[in-house]
Amino acid sequence: MTAVTDIEALGRRRPSLPSWPRRLPRLRRVERVQAPDAIATAASYGLTILSAALLALLFNLAIVSQLQHTTAQHTLYDRLRVSLAEGSAPIGQLDAHGHLVARGTPVALLEIPELGLKEVVVEGTASRQTKVGVGHRPDTPLPGQPGVSVLMGRAAAYGGVFGRIDRLQPGKTFTVTTGQGVSTYKVIGARKGTVKLPALDASAGRLTLVTAAGSPFLPHGVRRVDADLVSTSYPRPPIAFAAGVIDDSEQGLAGDPSRVFSLSWLLELMVVVAVGAVWVWKRWSHQATLIVFGPILAAVGLACADRICDLLPNLM
Repeated sequence: MTAVTDIEALGRRRPSLPSWPRRLPRLRRVERVQAPDAIATAASYGLTILSAALLALLFNLAIVSQLQHTTAQHTLYDRLRVSLAEGSAPIGQLDAHGHLVARGTPVALLEIPELGLKEVVVEGTASRQTKVGVGHRPDTPLPGQPGVSVLMGRAAAYGGVFGRIDRLQPGKTFTVTTGQGVSTYKVIGARKGTVKLPALDASAGRLTLVTAAGSPFLPHGVRRVDADLVSTSYPRPPIAFAAGVIDDSEQGLAGDPSRVFSLSWLLELMVVVAVGAVWVWKRWSHQATLIVFGPILAAVGLACADRICDLLPNLM
C-alpha cells in the first residue's frame, strides 16, 4: 500500500519547471559584412603585378645582366677566334659576300691592360649590341684604319666594361685586334660635353671610347676617352654608307623603340599568367600554386625586364 500511495502522490505532483533568468540578455546587432570592392581588388592585384615587374627589372639590371654579359662574351670570343683563324672576320661595313655586316657580329678584340679589360667588340651600338659587348659604331672605320673609330660600352649594367675608362692616364697604350691585325693606341685623355679634338691627317687614326657619365644606372651625359693610333694603319675598304647614316637607336644614350612590340606581348602574357595564378590560389593549396606558377611568373617577368632594358639608354 505504501508503494502505491507513493506512486499516486508522485503522479499528482506538478513537474518542476526550469528557473528562467529575470532579465533576458541584450542582443547586439551584427553589422553586415560587405563584399570587397571589385575596383579596389583589381587595383590591388595591379599594384602587386607592377611591384613584381619593378623588382624583376632591378634584379635583371643588378645581377642577371652581369651573368648574361659574361656568357655572351664567352660565345663571342669563340666565334671571333674562329673567324680570325679562317680569315673571314669583317674588316669593313660589308662582309665577304658583299652584304652589310649583321648587327651583333664580333669584329674585334679590345685589350686594355691598365683596366684588366679584355672584351670582344661587336658591330652595332644599339642596346641589344651593348648588352653583349662593346659596340662598334657602324658608320665609322674599324679600329686600326685611318679616321676616327668609335667604340661604345656600358658604364654599369651588363658588365659595365667602360665604367672605369676615365681612369686611363694619358700616354698609356692598349691594343685592338681585328681581321687585319693588331693595332696599338696611345691615350690622349678624357673629355666631356661638346669639346672637339683637332682634325686628323688622311693616314692618321684615332679611337674614341664612349660611355655614360654620372652615377651608376643614372646617366646624365656622355664621357669620351680618345687615343691616337701609334702603329701602322691598315687600308679601309670601300664604304657602303657615309658617316651619320645610322639608326637613332645607335646614338649615344639612345634606347631601342623597336622592342616595344615584343614587350607589349610579354606584358599581356604576364597579366594572363597573373590572373590564372590568382584564380588557382583560391582553389588550390598555396604551396601547389607557388610550385606551378612561381617559375612561370619569374621567367615572364625576367623576359619583360630584358625588353624594358632595351628601351633604356644603351650606355647605362
